[in-house]
Amino acid sequence: MRIGIDYTAAIRQRAGIGRYARELVTALLSLGSDAHQYAMFAATGGLDRALWQQETDRLREICNLQSATRSSQLAICSLPLSDDWVARLWHRLRLPIPVETITGALDVFYSPDFLLLPTRRATRTALTVHDFSFLHYPEYFVPKLVQYLNQTVPRSVDRADLVLADSQATRADLIAHLGTSPDKVQVLYGGVDARFRPEQEPGERERLESRYGIGERPYIFSVGTIQPRKNYIRLIRAFAKLDRSHSHRFADLELLIAGGQGWLYQDIFAEADKHGDRVRILGFVDDVDLPALYRNATLFAFPSLYEGFGFPVLEAMACGVPVISSNASSLPEVAGDAALLVDPLDVDSLIDAMARALDDEDFYQEMILRGIAQAAQFTWERAARQLLTAFNDIG
Repeated sequence: MRIGIDYTAAIRQRAGIGRYARELVTALLSLGSDAHQYAMFAATGGLDRALWQQETDRLREICNLQSATRSSQLAICSLPLSDDWVARLWHRLRLPIPVETITGALDVFYSPDFLLLPTRRATRTALTVHDFSFLHYPEYFVPKLVQYLNQTVPRSVDRADLVLADSQATRADLIAHLGTSPDKVQVLYGGVDARFRPEQEPGERERLESRYGIGERPYIFSVGTIQPRKNYIRLIRAFAKLDRSHSHRFADLELLIAGGQGWLYQDIFAEADKHGDRVRILGFVDDVDLPALYRNATLFAFPSLYEGFGFPVLEAMACGVPVISSNASSLPEVAGDAALLVDPLDVDSLIDAMARALDDEDFYQEMILRGIAQAAQFTWERAARQLLTAFNDIG
């Protein structure tokens, strides 16, 4: 079977869906199945050539590690257009040029990023839909983006032979909001990479200090794109109101938020600025530093209003950090009984959860153990095996 994969998000987005696509494809290639050939498609216009070359070399190396002959089973197919131009031509203007014009003939084409490119009629198609935040919270998006997604996502879902959802919550949204047949929607949970683990690496505290100015002060950590849906304003207000008596074991506690600037973020920065150096927004952090940022945190707080999955919850758990999570959308499903779940709209519930975790040492340690066990249930190898089975079923 020849499988085409839209790898554009993987090479253009360092976090979020980009990281999801890289991790899933890495695991898929690592399975070493000689019965399958892969064609990676990417819109590479405007990309740093060295970055694209580095990534393609990495993918080929994964195949070579399985077998010296496996590299011939991986084709790299790039289109020298930007992702914006691809969106204009294929999704807005709906130019009927199939992706096989670039990849060659395919049995299955898979997109891990909401939208399907045009394919030949005989090609079977699979698509991952991560969440419906643009439907639930359109006020937290740029209006043009909401309009674009409302037009293109339903069209792609209708075309797909198989739709993969990150969670049961997203699957329910697909069925309820788009009328998608339950028979063609599967839940495919993501995984947690092995680098997210409790054991510290030599020199990581020094690295955090030099790169992000993180010294010996204990901190509560949160991560995600700086946008209203992440609910940072309520988190900041809850942290600011946390009575110092609740955190007597951590007298000089600060709140650190990591994430690149998304949209409608001005009010979030303004709220953080009210609290001086007790609240700091670090901006986008390198993926290589994320495990250390989790591991060295006192607590991880994730009060998001809506998530299709919620990778940071599991990553923090895998690093041995107690987690406070929103009880909205998919997050209870992902966190299980290993996190303190709170109403994301209730600042007082956030305060109470932080206080309980900080004050009760036995409960704190129990949360660590529960979190490590919960995160261990989610692996990229399991996700890749399920995906390959799904390809075989529709192919």
